[in-house]
Amino acid sequence: MASYPPLTEREIKNTIVLFDVDGTLTPARLDASPEMLNLLTRLRQKVAIGFVGGSDLVKQQEQLGDPAGGVNVTTLFDFCFSENGLTAYKMGQQLASDNFIKWLGEEKYKELVKFILHYIADLDIPIKRGTFVEFRNGMVNVSPIGRNASNPERLEFEAYDKKAGVRKEFVAKLQEKFGHLGLTKNRFAIGGQISFDVFPTGWDKTYCLKHLENEAKKEGGIEYTTVHFFGDKTMVGGNDHEIFSDPRTVGHTVTGPEDTMAQIKELFGLE
Repeated sequence: MASYPPLTEREIKNTIVLFDVDGTLTPARLDASPEMLNLLTRLRQKVAIGFVGGSDLVKQQEQLGDPAGGVNVTTLFDFCFSENGLTAYKMGQQLASDNFIKWLGEEKYKELVKFILHYIADLDIPIKRGTFVEFRNGMVNVSPIGRNASNPERLEFEAYDKKAGVRKEFVAKLQEKFGHLGLTKNRFAIGGQISFDVFPTGWDKTYCLKHLENEAKKEGGIEYTTVHFFGDKTMVGGNDHEIFSDPRTVGHTVTGPEDTMAQIKELFGLE
């Protein structure tokens, strides 16, 4: 396993590079390439790095680490921000977390999920698979086709959705129905190929920045004055938009893992 300089001794000071996962470090729901992992290892020698993804740590372990557990994903990055940072690790040690149901309340949560499942049942789309609602600490992930869809089925739905606007219309209905719960426009984000997220205000990917700000307050902690973020869904409504456009970050839009590697090599002088 590679060794790295302490965070306080990285070549590029007070700077961290954060990455979205799906479509940025990996093809959607697939594994990171050996070339990507090698580049991240070399980048980490120079600067602090982290990922911030909406999925839970188990999925990120599958994509970025070793599904069998031989290589723990929390050892590959200085900071790991799963579920937008609601589950967070620094140098392998877990940081404080929060919970969506606790914020919303059990009865209101059941009201939301009941509506979602009825809506999906009535949807006329080409195929449906399974796991339409996935609860995570910081959000609810909703998929009209179901998260059990195969990769070809995901690609097919993504192409269909671009024309039919299934997710866009679904989000609009939820905004209309659940405005009284505070789930208004800025609390939904369409991401990936087949789903969208429902979350409290501020629990988008900018939530992870709270952890970085807390680091500066700790004894011997680092104030990250430059925070680079790389993501593919940076457009308005995309689940990278809030952190991409946040004044605390320097945002970079990528078209996929190959583009991410090209931009990193150019920005940080890596061959």
